[in-house]
Amino acid sequence: MKIGAFFDIDGTIARDSLMIEHFKKLVNFEIIDQKLYYEKVYPAYQKYEKRKIDYDDYLNELVDVYKYNLKGFSSEFNEFISNQVISQVKEKVYRYTRKMIEFHKENNHLIFFISGSPDFLVKEMAESYGVTEYRASLYLKKSGMYTGEVVPMWDKNSKKAVIDKIVESYDIDVDNSYCYGDTSGDFSMINMMGKPTAINPTKELFELIRANEKINEKTKIIIERKDVIYDFPKNGKILDI
Repeated sequence: MKIGAFFDIDGTIARDSLMIEHFKKLVNFEIIDQKLYYEKVYPAYQKYEKRKIDYDDYLNELVDVYKYNLKGFSSEFNEFISNQVISQVKEKVYRYTRKMIEFHKENNHLIFFISGSPDFLVKEMAESYGVTEYRASLYLKKSGMYTGEVVPMWDKNSKKAVIDKIVESYDIDVDNSYCYGDTSGDFSMINMMGKPTAINPTKELFELIRANEKINEKTKIIIERKDVIYDFPKNGKILDI
């Protein structure tokens, strides 16, 4: 059996969201409807910046506008924009996960990127890091144009389904394999793998880990801020502020 290492991307490897950075480019190129942006997304962003709403609330507003404006957009032109996004994001990553990717390569482990970001962005990111395979949210297209339909990969059930297939296909030894994630969508792979790590976990993921004694015991929690990497203690608590 083989050892695998499963990585989420946004907030786990990349310090920025691939989709949000792509969204910003689409705004700059005036592909995103400016009126929709200022009416729906920008107010949510301001509230999130002031920490008056959760990140997921902001992201949900952005995703709705994002999907709507991609409908009918040329995938060929989008490839040009996607390459720009990856060129600026691929090195803006957390030191800890970059080191762990190097560790897994040195030990000949199979490396998989499992991300809720669009497939056309994750593909470029995966190729830049030379990983074994990737899975991502599929943005469907027809005749070279995006249809506006999405097959999501951001929830824990979708991620579990594709990881199950990868485990079977590559004969992965889950008890001795690794995974890295930061949100509740990554909980299924944290539960599945024998050596999981939560990177700067959301409160929801943190509480899911702490609520299960077995998962809590096996999960490493890493907090990376500025130039310091903290290995969070097992009895650590999140302040309810």
